[in-house]
Amino acid sequence: MNPTFPCRFPGILVAQPFGEFFAAAIPARILLDVAYSDRLEAEKDPDGSYHLRGSQRTLTERRLKEIGNFINLPTASFPNSIILAANYRVDDGLIEESPNLKWSFSIEDDATGFLSIPTDAKLAPIIDGQHRLFGFNHAAPHHLDMPLLCCVFFDLPKPYQAFLFATINSNQRPVSKSLTYELFGYNVQDEVPEKWTPEKFAVFLTRKLATDSNSPFFQHITIAAENDFAPRIAQVRRERVWAVSTATVVEGIVRLVSSNPKRDAYRMGGDAGYQGRGRSALQDGIRDESPLRSIYVSGGDDIIYTGVNNYFRAAQTVLWEGAQSDSYIQKTVGIQALFDLARKLIPEMVPQKDFRVSVFEERLKPAQRIDLSSNFFQTSGTGRQRLRNALELSLGLRDMSDLSSAEQSEYRRLLG
Repeated sequence: MNPTFPCRFPGILVAQPFGEFFAAAIPARILLDVAYSDRLEAEKDPDGSYHLRGSQRTLTERRLKEIGNFINLPTASFPNSIILAANYRVDDGLIEESPNLKWSFSIEDDATGFLSIPTDAKLAPIIDGQHRLFGFNHAAPHHLDMPLLCCVFFDLPKPYQAFLFATINSNQRPVSKSLTYELFGYNVQDEVPEKWTPEKFAVFLTRKLATDSNSPFFQHITIAAENDFAPRIAQVRRERVWAVSTATVVEGIVRLVSSNPKRDAYRMGGDAGYQGRGRSALQDGIRDESPLRSIYVSGGDDIIYTGVNNYFRAAQTVLWEGAQSDSYIQKTVGIQALFDLARKLIPEMVPQKDFRVSVFEERLKPAQRIDLSSNFFQTSGTGRQRLRNALELSLGLRDMSDLSSAEQSEYRRLLG
């Protein structure tokens, strides 16, 4: 038994809309004993789909060493908190039920009290701050007594941990967009579809496109999680097979149903916060001309999936299959440009809800004459815009007179 335990730390109970947490200063050496990184992992299900476990990014050794060097400085300071979810076992991820092991807190005067950690059992997955904490492994040993501000949530369900991590990191500091989207959609299978915000809805459709063998994106969307899907990511990089990120597809789908997904998410949040209200909250008082908006609000998820899937099946037949290996149409800028084109093309099909593959193929055929491997397109924001312009010009959705004289000659060349 570690002689350091049991231990108690004074602190305060803080109540916020998301929930209550206990704030206390805990020495780094104690945290290294009891906390762990709950790394995000993707595991395949028997039906070919997947589910996620954990909520964290993979630790970066270089960053840990940089933080360790910072800790060794006489000016080292960590005023921001490490966020923990107490009482989840490291071995199976389940909640700890034993009263002899569980963390607890007591309130003695107003909101002040004490946090109790009875043993050194690893029962505290880190929601945010894993690099800050594990950076102490690369610092001089005497720094392990440095107290670190911690916010401890008690018995916080896994989906809520993932949601909290994603919310913090999408609003405060750069994190892989694909990882953030995966975390926002962590528990879509546990929620009523009616309550899926535009981003969660888009994550659901992206996962389905990635795992549906009838989808042109089948096994061509890389996700941020590790484990079961890591071999596929490695294969993509090794074989130079085309692939796009989760973020590319999610953002493309979001723009088909919402021009302002954050506004919609806040509006759907309501008093219930994370669990939220339904899509009916978006019916009144919001002007949004996204092409599939009305179908999304009315709950026509299958219609939207069919439309998006059939649109890209048509693109696969008309544009991808005959493309040269260096074509930009299957690179990220190409997929982005195709989603941009969809925003102008799909409204033609919405009134009759006629999203047949043959309809899209017929509409896309004029784009076959574009030289999609031309270096004029580039793998950049400019390349995306140029691809979008070329596609729209070929389909009669844009007038050549909108462009400068120099651009007109270049597009005429590309369009044959």
